[in-house]
Amino acid sequence: RSAKTSKVIEQAPAPGISKTIRNELGKSAVKAAQAVKYVGAGTVEFIFDSSVDKFYFMEMNTRLQVEHPVTEMITGVDLVEWQLRVASGEHIPLKQENIILNGNAIEARIYAENIKDNFLPTAGHINYLNTPKVTSNIRVETGIRSGDDVSVHYDPMIAKLVVWEYDELQAFKTLEQSLSEFNIVGIENNVDFLRKL
Repeated sequence: RSAKTSKVIEQAPAPGISKTIRNELGKSAVKAAQAVKYVGAGTVEFIFDSSVDKFYFMEMNTRLQVEHPVTEMITGVDLVEWQLRVASGEHIPLKQENIILNGNAIEARIYAENIKDNFLPTAGHINYLNTPKVTSNIRVETGIRSGDDVSVHYDPMIAKLVVWEYDELQAFKTLEQSLSEFNIVGIENNVDFLRKL
């Protein structure tokens, strides 16, 4: 994908994929990692063609990805902790087949960007920042606070909002409610755009 085109919404589990295909994807990902003797956190990406119910290997990223919180939310597994434990010599305590998917998680990426100016990154002073209350099913990851400055010299993603619910529709409702509580004053951002998606 182009570096100018960024993902803004991530969902897990991926919608429109049967349990059978999901299991095959998991087995294929493990097989790919084993083939290169890879140990640690990583992401194996596939392209899925729903018209023929087939998937094709795309790439393997040997790191935790930005969207890893959706996986953490539906599995209850702290991937950052596991990666650190593996790096210190411990063995991964679970096998792929022992990981249970539970519920639905959605991540919205909050960017400092001007929607009206072709999504160009913006810089400036954050006069005020209010985020939704963090709960067991609402997670906010950010390094910014009221009074901070956002520079054009860094990635424009300034926060991630991740929600979890048992039901997919309820997860989208919780995301909508949480986005309505996300208030950034002082710099252009994509929160209103996300609410309209």
